[in-house]
Amino acid sequence: MRKGKNLSNIIIHIVVIIATVVWLLPVFWLVRSSFMDMGSMFQNPPIWIPEKWHFENYKNALTALPFVKYFFNTMKIVIFSVLGILISCSLSAYGLTRVKWKYRDRVFTILMSTMILPYFTTLIPNFIIWKHLNLINTYVPMILPSWFCMGLSSVYGGGMFNIFLLRQFMRTIPKELDEAAFVDGASHFNIFLKIILPLCKPSLTCVGLFTFLNSWNDLINPLIYLNSDQKYTIQLGLRTFIGYFNAEWHLMMAAACAAIIPVLLVFLFGQKYFVEGIATTGLKG
Repeated sequence: MRKGKNLSNIIIHIVVIIATVVWLLPVFWLVRSSFMDMGSMFQNPPIWIPEKWHFENYKNALTALPFVKYFFNTMKIVIFSVLGILISCSLSAYGLTRVKWKYRDRVFTILMSTMILPYFTTLIPNFIIWKHLNLINTYVPMILPSWFCMGLSSVYGGGMFNIFLLRQFMRTIPKELDEAAFVDGASHFNIFLKIILPLCKPSLTCVGLFTFLNSWNDLINPLIYLNSDQKYTIQLGLRTFIGYFNAEWHLMMAAACAAIIPVLLVFLFGQKYFVEGIATTGLKG
């Protein structure tokens, strides 16, 4: 019995190690390539560790294009998208969890069914709408939907995924807290603001991190809606290396590594609540 258990543990560890290597290899290749020149990058057999470290790649990559401007352009979209998603989705989740009204569960089921709709099926209709509103080449098409439980995270299940995550967490909060607050004369808004939101900090952090990641890495929406290079985001800036510099991959790798740093910092600061939000969401069916 013990031998069988030990064998299964060994197999599990081997699978985990292989999966980790497969996941980390592209990241290692990205970082390694950012310190190499073009000739060394594609040498056969490949060089795993650079023989000469080209730290100037980062300076050349970040000065070749106005990446500081691209950074602030991206942060504008990210900040307002995260705020919009957190406010709109938390309010929606509260209404679908703590407020009793007719057909509430049916409405939730219908909303959940929208998650199966591919984002790209609505891309052209959305573009036509924004064009008629004269909002092409602005950040509005990438920010405003977030304030209505949609936004850039639609590519990964839409705002309904965030509502579901928050709703499941709110279901774990005892309803006796609401009842006690009602006895003291509190309104739904006060309960939401002073009781539910503070307790939902882990799930809110989780949703915020997902939205930050999706907005920061988004390429398709800026590519469609932005025409002026002065309004480019980080991801569009990385794409221009192919057109402007004849695919200087070592500079692109260096710029890509620099673009990853904000995401890593945000995750490191919020990983405690992120893990807690994932672990505690869905404890109630």
